[in-house]
This record gives sequence, structure tokens and C-alpha cells, in this order.
Amino acid sequence: MPSMLVIATTAVPDHLRGALSRWTSEVVPGIFVGSVSARVRDQLWQAVTETVGDGAAVIVHPAPTEQGYAIRTAGTRRRVPADFDGLTRSV
Repeated sequence: MPSMLVIATTAVPDHLRGALSRWTSEVVPGIFVGSVSARVRDQLWQAVTETVGDGAAVIVHPAPTEQGYAIRTAGTRRRVPADFDGLTRSV
């Protein structure tokens, strides 16, 4: 069943933005929103982590957590999510 996701990118290659725009809508530069299955989401995220290079990327998607969503990051400029008593924050 499809679920919503948001991918935010910074300083990533143009071909990665093009690949993401095949499955999602780029609502503002670097912010992609879409509704895809978990399998497609995981494949998109794998492609992002393999090609993000010196940039950064963040994905937010539904998950069975206190907050109702999960945050994952990739890239050399990324911020690392940390768990504080069940709440995920970027540090």
C-alpha cells in the first residue's frame, strides 16, 4: 500500500534529482514529495545513498514509532538523527 514520503536534498548531482523526479514531485528545489510503496521507497533511498556524494539527503516516511514517522539521512554533510526518549531529533 502506498504511503507518503518526503526527501530533502542539498548539493546532490543533477542526475539524482532527475531520478527522484520520476517517482516524486519536486515541490521546491531539492524537496521531493510522493506516495510510493515501501519497496519503491527503499529502492529510491538506496539510490540516494549510493549517489549523494558530498551533498546531503534526508527521508521522512511513516513508521510504527511514537512520532509516527522515521527519519534517515545520507551524505557527508548530513545531520545525524538521535533518539531522545522515543523522539527522533537531528544533532
